[in-house]
Amino acid sequence: MEDFTHLNKNGEAIMVDVGEKKITERTARAFAKLKMKAETLERLLSSELKKGDGLAAARIAGIMAAKKTSELIPLCHNIPVDSVEISFDNNGKDELYIYSLAKCSYKTGIEMEALTAVSVAALTVYDMCKAIDRGMKIEDVHLLEKTGGKSDYKA
Repeated sequence: MEDFTHLNKNGEAIMVDVGEKKITERTARAFAKLKMKAETLERLLSSELKKGDGLAAARIAGIMAAKKTSELIPLCHNIPVDSVEISFDNNGKDELYIYSLAKCSYKTGIEMEALTAVSVAALTVYDMCKAIDRGMKIEDVHLLEKTGGKSDYKA
């Protein structure tokens, strides 16, 4: 069994020491999906929500959330985020797809920031649309890819 990096020999939570690690360029891409009524997606995409432009709000919320990740997730390092991009796509029916791309040059990765970005962007869309569709579902939040550090990953 692999050792858990965030536990000491007594099983107590610790923050991983990255002091000796080299600074490298790192990227992470993440994904989230929202299932909703077709008419909800149509109104979201055409900016016809009473609260305003839901995608613009979600984009800003996702970027802000990535920058605050270490304040939300215990033991997560506060890393210098170089950039975060949020983009959207859809299936033309009843699903909104949210993607993030986060970049940094640091001693540890930026996966949690990318995942936090799509999660909060999805929650923001939910908040913007909940008055017309409380049955929305946030699904399939996952890491698509990470580069830099000791190992790369691609889903």
